[in-house]
Amino acid sequence: MTDQERPNQKPSEDSDKNGKGGKRGGKPPSLMGGRGALGWVLLAGLAVALVLMMSNARNAADAITWQEFRTMAVDGELEEVKMRESQITATVKEDIEGEAEGAGTGRVRVALHREQIDDYTYELNQLGVEFTNEPSNNLLTTLLITFGPVLLIALLIYFFFIRAMRSAGGGPGGMLGSFGRSRHKLMNKEHSTIMLSDVAGIEEAKDEVTEIIEFLKNPKKFQRLGGRVPRGVLLIGEPGCGKTLLAKAVAGEADVPFFSISGSDFVEMFVGVGASRVRDLFKQAKESAPCIIFMDEIDAVGRRRGSGFSSGGHDEREQTLNAILVEMDGFESSDQVIVIASTNRSDVLDPALTRPGRFDRQVHVPMPDIKGRMEILSVHARKVKMSPNVQLEKLARGTPMFSGADLEAVINEAAIAATLLGKDFVEQDDLEEARDKVRYGRSRKSAKVDEDEKKVIAYHEAGHATILYYDEDSEPLHKVTIIPRGRALGSAMWLPEKDRRIQSKRRLLADLRVAHAGRIAEELFTGDQYTGTAGDIRMANAIAKAIVMEYGMSDKVGFRLFSDDPNRQPWESGVKISNETAKLIDDEVERIIRETYEQSERMIGEHKEQCEALAEALIKHETLTYEEVDKIMKGEPLGKPTVSELLEAEKAKKEAEEAAAVPKPEPERDEDAPPAGAMPTPA
Repeated sequence: MTDQERPNQKPSEDSDKNGKGGKRGGKPPSLMGGRGALGWVLLAGLAVALVLMMSNARNAADAITWQEFRTMAVDGELEEVKMRESQITATVKEDIEGEAEGAGTGRVRVALHREQIDDYTYELNQLGVEFTNEPSNNLLTTLLITFGPVLLIALLIYFFFIRAMRSAGGGPGGMLGSFGRSRHKLMNKEHSTIMLSDVAGIEEAKDEVTEIIEFLKNPKKFQRLGGRVPRGVLLIGEPGCGKTLLAKAVAGEADVPFFSISGSDFVEMFVGVGASRVRDLFKQAKESAPCIIFMDEIDAVGRRRGSGFSSGGHDEREQTLNAILVEMDGFESSDQVIVIASTNRSDVLDPALTRPGRFDRQVHVPMPDIKGRMEILSVHARKVKMSPNVQLEKLARGTPMFSGADLEAVINEAAIAATLLGKDFVEQDDLEEARDKVRYGRSRKSAKVDEDEKKVIAYHEAGHATILYYDEDSEPLHKVTIIPRGRALGSAMWLPEKDRRIQSKRRLLADLRVAHAGRIAEELFTGDQYTGTAGDIRMANAIAKAIVMEYGMSDKVGFRLFSDDPNRQPWESGVKISNETAKLIDDEVERIIRETYEQSERMIGEHKEQCEALAEALIKHETLTYEEVDKIMKGEPLGKPTVSELLEAEKAKKEAEEAAAVPKPEPERDEDAPPAGAMPTPA
């Protein structure tokens, strides 16, 4: 969507009701501060002064000593000797100018002592040097020559900038001029290419903004029963869920002016600029009513007042927030100006901003569920050439907790990968690789891993995959790989059967068993422990603490909350826990980790052969899907070439292509033999 100015502005924006040019519609303020003639005169004076200064600098005489001056005068090298004030100047004759020392500019001067002027005059007369006495400049002339250019420059700065800022500051902002004017972007339906049909996966939020659009198009329909239009709509959601996209779709659907601005655009280094911009924005919006104002990332200026440490000075952000509160509260029922704001930090907003009457509606834009992800993928897949065999349902099921921005990135990365591989369509493998790239990072296939370390990684991931395969309470296994990706040296990925908004205790304990399995398999097959399990330990401790301290799932600790509020400010007191309770919590966390560790150890011991076979297959093939893991667990052959076989086949193919590209030498032809294609004679 292009951010262009609206071509069909209303007359109120270009002229007032009397037809005269208004503050915004007329000519811009003159750079001369309203006095152009005087400004041009000063500019011409400055140009003349600069020319004179350059001329004086170019014609400046070279300083020499009295003895050198006497020598040159006796030799007849000087002419036009003048004595003025406390110096003597002379011109070097042209025929010897290049030979005279110190005569680089053609003129020389000698500084004299005022009390010895008579002596110098007598000596010049004795030498027979003709000279003239020139009157000295008065004090005023000297001052003008010395400080005149500086004064001209200062006056020009004043008329060009200071007065221009004053005249431009006739509206909001005063001396700050354009600083006090809003930096919004104005667009209309013709300039927006995004429509509500391009927004998927957030149907409830679309319904909310659809009502707003309907009111702007037909306000009398809602006023028939005495209803009041909502003054503000606050879009709340995680980053990438589609808040800004939804606002752009409103701009595309509503045939009204759409003022778009970011919360950070209100704040400047000058005090009072933010509040001035707010007043200017709402003033223009009321003149263009009905219209929509969209404030992106409003938490930049809408944070709770008085919650931070202050040095006692003037808080620019709070003054900006106060201006927003006053302007939103000053709406009349007939203004038809609706404010839409978005934020992912609604917990830090000031209560006065979120109360009814300002932001009447708070629309939550959630992470898409499997149905929403399917719709989002379908919207983005329309722009890409997809293979007929692509299963977007499978991709939607394999992308839990992906935002709309993540899903768009998956489709885009898949299209890029397919293009680099020279494919005509995006295939399912490209989508799977793009999904893993967005979630875990790019695979590092070129990373050289030592064979011993490769075995350790294979046993580690085989342990995770074994628990995921045999544990009934865990999520189903999707694939396992020992190819480094991102910061991980390998990974065992599971594919949730459905979206889960709540987790059971059995599922959390199964996640603990999966986390323990990597260390258990390493110890079982190598007899040693490795640092690669640090991430598993961190995850296991977090789950165990959450079971006891947040979810109240421990019988001994009970149905109590002991974790700190994540939104608690640093200076606020947290949860106070006695020493006895803290020890009880530690004992429960240790018990849960120990019991799940023993369960995981017992499960891997029961399926030791399958785990070892899976590790060996990982060493050979590096990546295995669930179907291939299922064959290994059942003892069936894979029927899949190993990585070394694939590399050898690729090498042989490359050698064959290179051999075919080399031109073959032509065979030697017998001179007596007939040319190729000649017919034999009848004889």
